[in-house]
Amino acid sequence: MKKDLQRMYRRALDLRSPWLSRWESALRYTCPTADDDAATLFDATAADAVDNLAASIYSLLTPPESLWISLIPESADSPDANAATAALRANLNDSNFYTTIHQCYMDLIILGTACLFMSENPIGASSAFSFTAIPMHDIAILNGAVFHTATMPAREVMEKYPTWTPPADIRDTIKQDPETPLKLVQSLVGTDFTAWLDVGGDIENNIVATGKFETNPYIIFRWSVASGEIYGRGPVLRALPDIKTVNKVVELVLKNATIAVSGIWQADDDGVINLSNINLTPGAIIPKAVGSSGLTPLTSGANFDVSQIILKDLRERIRHALLADRLGLLSEKEMTATEIMARNADMMRILGATYGRLLHEFIRPLVERGLQILSRRGVIDKISLHSDAELKYIAPIAKMALEETII
Repeated sequence: MKKDLQRMYRRALDLRSPWLSRWESALRYTCPTADDDAATLFDATAADAVDNLAASIYSLLTPPESLWISLIPESADSPDANAATAALRANLNDSNFYTTIHQCYMDLIILGTACLFMSENPIGASSAFSFTAIPMHDIAILNGAVFHTATMPAREVMEKYPTWTPPADIRDTIKQDPETPLKLVQSLVGTDFTAWLDVGGDIENNIVATGKFETNPYIIFRWSVASGEIYGRGPVLRALPDIKTVNKVVELVLKNATIAVSGIWQADDDGVINLSNINLTPGAIIPKAVGSSGLTPLTSGANFDVSQIILKDLRERIRHALLADRLGLLSEKEMTATEIMARNADMMRILGATYGRLLHEFIRPLVERGLQILSRRGVIDKISLHSDAELKYIAPIAKMALEETII
């Protein structure tokens, strides 16, 4: 069984491998972290559109301090759905959900796939829930399986899994230096949890902990999925060719601007003008020999007037792909109720498939895990979405979908 788990892990890494370069490229042009990447980013159109789209999805899908989910009992014998709704909402409001989910929306838009880890807080905490947005380069997935890789100090591994006894070959190293970094793989296949050290060799010899989960704490959701693929594709991946082109055009425009400011010059090497001492700055006076031509400007053949036309078209396409021209205010005048309904209907035609996928892959698993944690702690009666109650999603995007259906 452990050998099968190891094969699944390697298979998951192989399937993720081609996506790593795509994710790196998407992040480099929209959310650079390295100084070298930031220094070579010349256009912020995509980054600005990503921020706007993430903020819009945040307010449309999970508006903070708002009633966006409700449970409707299936029958008179069902557990108290109103109490479950109130407890779920209160624990979400008191947790770090609303600060964490925005990070996931950024990953969803940029990478096409996001992972929200929903764990249980100790008894006595302000909320029963704790959330972590896990970077996608730490996650490898298969159908029905999640592998979470993290490098952490040995001290943290021992604190997280206190029953673990380090293997003999690294026991002395950990004892001498508790901060020794260890690569830990935490896997969930179905409901079976296994954590092991990825230090080579057989998993059996490096197992840190095993167990079972009643519900999956790894909530992985995607923007859209192509047939036969596991990872999602977001609007940034779709617009990436235009984003790269705009960045290059702006870079060339800036280079051409330096030529326009300082110029290109030629001078006779007459032994009088010392070219090493010439400084082409505004207000500079450059001496020349009497009767000589001195410095003569050289006409550049570069003409980037057409670049403005190219940039306008490309930036419009980027904003269109990232929905900036549809989620933003269309005009300064007040819109009539009919115009608002027509605009909402247009947005739902665009976001409809994504909305349906997020409802299935994000909202429902989030509610199911929350109800399971609360019922296990005795806060609410055990209630199931499949038999006891129906999930009624009443966020702004759901209301827009209803209006679009009426139209």
